Amino acid sequence: MSEVIVRPARTADVKAVHNIIETYALQRRLLAKERVTLYEDVQEFLVAEVDGEVVGCGALHVLWEDLAEVRTLAVMDHMRGKKIGHCLLEAIIERARAVGVKRLFCLTFETRFFGGHGFTEIQGTPVEPEIYAQLLRSYDEGIAEFLDLESVKPNTLGNTRMLRIL
Repeated sequence: MSEVIVRPARTADVKAVHNIIETYALQRRLLAKERVTLYEDVQEFLVAEVDGEVVGCGALHVLWEDLAEVRTLAVMDHMRGKKIGHCLLEAIIERARAVGVKRLFCLTFETRFFGGHGFTEIQGTPVEPEIYAQLLRSYDEGIAEFLDLESVKPNTLGNTRMLRIL
């Protein structure tokens, strides 16, 4: 396999990122995302490229001063097992450190993968009540899922909450 290049996503990558996400959304392993949402959030995304082709993606979404979420980490099915997800996650962790995040959260079915990167399973929402109250004001569906609000229960995939202290 050629070299894996992890870089910030560009608007020209959105179609490929959307296609990767859709594959897993159909399997109910990721939440579907509208293409317009991906354009709005493109600055949060990193992509993995092999031979000029986008083969993976992942995003860092800051939730609060010291807390961010790893979102939409996915690799094309035929490229799984080649350490591309590891490269993406390590780059997301570095990006989190660079912006000052101290805790990194994820909702995942891939507990072994994230566990191998220092994430541990948690119960509940890892924020104090006053921060929880502030986060309730967000319109972001991902934050509603993070807060485990009833309004998003039908969309919740049944995945595991995990946290890593940086």
